[in-house]
Amino acid sequence: MTTILSIAEAERLVAEAFSRADVGPAQAASVAHALVGAEASGQGGHGLRRVAAYSAQAKAGKVKGHATPEIELTRSAAMRVDAGEGFAYPAFDLAIERAPEIVAQSGVLAIAIRNSHHAGVLGLTVERFAQKGLVALMVANAPGAIAAYGGTRPLFGTNPIAFAAPIPGAPPVVIDLSLSKVARGKVMAAKQKGVPIPEGWALDPDGNPTTDADAALAGTMVPVGDAKGAALALMVEMLAAGLTGANYAYEASSLFDDKGPAPRLGQFILVLDPAAIGGDAALSRLGDLTATMGEEPNVRIPGQRGIAARQKAASEGIVIEDDVMATIEGV
Repeated sequence: MTTILSIAEAERLVAEAFSRADVGPAQAASVAHALVGAEASGQGGHGLRRVAAYSAQAKAGKVKGHATPEIELTRSAAMRVDAGEGFAYPAFDLAIERAPEIVAQSGVLAIAIRNSHHAGVLGLTVERFAQKGLVALMVANAPGAIAAYGGTRPLFGTNPIAFAAPIPGAPPVVIDLSLSKVARGKVMAAKQKGVPIPEGWALDPDGNPTTDADAALAGTMVPVGDAKGAALALMVEMLAAGLTGANYAYEASSLFDDKGPAPRLGQFILVLDPAAIGGDAALSRLGDLTATMGEEPNVRIPGQRGIAARQKAASEGIVIEDDVMATIEGV
């Protein structure tokens, strides 16, 4: 059985659950909007199934439900954001609010976020910059899940990379990829459902391929592109944690339970004014590229599927499985 709720109803349901977990009203609304947005985009591993872990961590104090992010402009085009060991989404909201005014003057802005939490669907965050006419590149680290190439210790997170660019007269291009073959949230979703994972997703703690979700969560995720993916994961650790002052993946506690200290993860965002970088024709040039791609019937512009899914959810509602609904209502 399932329940169908409108996006507004789903956000209200989730925000009320977080309020019961001692999360502040503004913070609860921000997190609810992000999780429901992920669910509506078809990214269930970063959506409503996260409510249980998030709320448990808030109750335990592993994530501070009343934390308010603080901004420091260290240079004219450099912003540091301290998430205060709270949820990441209020920090993203604040950065998105402040960035356009700064980028209008400087043409570029580097945003370093520390003492943060699960970054969720990065594509949804960079898309918000694109909706303001800006280009954005974002990386985030996560608790240890990927080994350095040739090793077995989970030194790096799944460390997603996302990019968004506005396109004149069309939806923005949104690229969002995890550096593991699949996002680790999909393994957790399989564990919650009690089903095996496909071959090729993960390795057990001894470095052997596994289809068991528990063994996968105790082991490592297979990087996309093997050595190339592991190298990119290293790059993300340096940008999102090394430069921001956040915990490295191997220092961060799990996002799936309420044990241990705050994960204190990091995110790095580079925001560009297209005209400042490429002149007045920059946006039309981006449109030329996507239009050329669209001339082939089987080519899909990245980001369109998620946008279509959200449009469908806006008109038809979000389908919530009974076990997920029971968990949310039981917080």
